[in-house]
Amino acid sequence: MLSYLQGVIVKKNDRKTSSTLKKADAIVSKYGGSRDSLISILQDVQSEYHYLPEEAIRHLAKRLDLPLIQVFGVATFFKAFSLTPRGEHIVSVCLGTACHVRGAPGVLDELERRLGIAAGQTTEDMKFTLETVNCLGACALGPIVVIDGEYFGQMTPGKVKGTLRKFRKASKGKSGKEREKITVGD
Repeated sequence: MLSYLQGVIVKKNDRKTSSTLKKADAIVSKYGGSRDSLISILQDVQSEYHYLPEEAIRHLAKRLDLPLIQVFGVATFFKAFSLTPRGEHIVSVCLGTACHVRGAPGVLDELERRLGIAAGQTTEDMKFTLETVNCLGACALGPIVVIDGEYFGQMTPGKVKGTLRKFRKASKGKSGKEREKITVGD
């Protein structure tokens, strides 16, 4: 019985790996198999999976005829890449000096409470990843929260619920491109 179950697990994993490798192949082909396009290829793989799966990295190294350590080196050098699964929506809270003195820690506490996770974690439903950053370069608008590249200035703990509600609502049945526009300070 155990060997049968192990075989089922392996078959499910093989299908997942096969699908991952097919998508990785399509992405490599999009760039003409050029090793000079490694960063762009990794960006596209991450866009597809919300992180860089290990099997995809290994496959890319073989397809591009690059040492595995070089591909992992690029993937771990840039903060934009993640080797662990991330949520559909990336929530970044600025904790730089200007944002900090204007209340960013309270905003972060409210985000952690509403999402049920701590900074650096992803929700169980894979909808949100919460992270902190040292500065977003928009100090005059602090405290700042960025969700999927959209800046929300002058954020307060009271605005967190409404902002998250828009992204939760947008996740249901809409792609990110179809999502309604959300304005800074909304």
